[in-house]
Amino acid sequence: MSKNVSPHYVKKLMFTKKMKKDYTILSPMMCPIHFRLLKKVFERVGYKVELMENEGPDVIQKGLKYVHNDICYPCSLITGQMLATMESGKYDPDKVAMIITQSGGGCRDSNYINLMRKAFIRAGYPNVPFISANTWNMEYAPGIFLPPVTLLQSAAGLVFGDCLTLLSNQVRPYEVVKGSTDACVDKWISFISDKFSKGRAYTFKAMNKYLQEMCKDFSEIEINKVPKVKVAILGELYLKYSVPGNNHLEEFLTEQDCEYYIPTVLGFGAYKTNGALEDLRTYGGPLWKRIIMEIVMKYYFHVEDTLIKNIEKWPQFMAPKRVNELKKRAKGVIDTTNSMGEGWYLASEMLELADQGYENIICVQPFGCLPCHVAVKGMLNKVRRIDPRINSVAIEYDPGATKVNQENRIKLMLAVAKEKLTRE
Repeated sequence: MSKNVSPHYVKKLMFTKKMKKDYTILSPMMCPIHFRLLKKVFERVGYKVELMENEGPDVIQKGLKYVHNDICYPCSLITGQMLATMESGKYDPDKVAMIITQSGGGCRDSNYINLMRKAFIRAGYPNVPFISANTWNMEYAPGIFLPPVTLLQSAAGLVFGDCLTLLSNQVRPYEVVKGSTDACVDKWISFISDKFSKGRAYTFKAMNKYLQEMCKDFSEIEINKVPKVKVAILGELYLKYSVPGNNHLEEFLTEQDCEYYIPTVLGFGAYKTNGALEDLRTYGGPLWKRIIMEIVMKYYFHVEDTLIKNIEKWPQFMAPKRVNELKKRAKGVIDTTNSMGEGWYLASEMLELADQGYENIICVQPFGCLPCHVAVKGMLNKVRRIDPRINSVAIEYDPGATKVNQENRIKLMLAVAKEKLTRE
């Protein structure tokens, strides 16, 4: 390729069926527990998948070098991860493919894939195909075919990942033997991964069985339930779950002797599907599309109900609320047709979690996520007026923000929370 040719005019390289056998698909790590489970699901049908966990200033600078600094922080961070992985020498540049999500709607995440393609061309990797992970038929990859069982296993992976995340976050702060909770998590990831590799553990019968066994295992971990500050981590999807994205926020809260709660991935998926269906009902659209979305929505509700019912059987654990119940809480705060920047879901989560004892809220926001900033700032004051118990702080993550500054702002919020806990 000539150096004078603009990346705008380079033909899009597709991931083909022939590539499936020899290519390694690299994915950024977002949810550590969920992605480790999903990795096995895709390996079972012949895809070689590796998760990128590299981080640090060099990774961020690499992303800034090839992506415009006005784009959202997750884009520059993930691009840096990808390019740093390519330069590590671990993989053959001509036998690697990248996978990235496209969310659709008003999120600029839909444009990441095109920006990353251009970045790779500028960095000297024009032969790397990019795969779009989306449910909106935005990009087609002829080499990607997922049988129905794989899709069902993926849904089960979200259920098990959410259950392990919820239980471990409620047990770990109080464990008597340090490391026992993480050992239990690793045990179950290994067990479910083995089941997935054999094409099992995706039926509702299997999910009910293993969810109950998970709850039993975590309930048997010895704990010392002393009062602690409870914190909810809400906000933009990627930053809520990504370790490099939020600068190891969970580790920091553990050091501050807090219990923290992170909403389920399954709940967010149900919220997004519900939002798409709400758009079709409000603004119109093809009848066939509405029928399909209603079928998907019913399945999501069934899966969500499976997770919640199984956790509710154990009174020592707090189960998440159903999306339909959360939707009712948005009344009077924000219209439920508003699904930009976490939309009504964020306001409902704040109010609900405050009732559950997590009135201290960290709202994580990446630089450049305009819908998230507008939505949060537009509803936060109203939410505080409705429930004065809410003690919240919005933390922005961007390449120029220091970890020390972010943690100091969180410490101020925690100081108020600890003072209140002492009084109570």
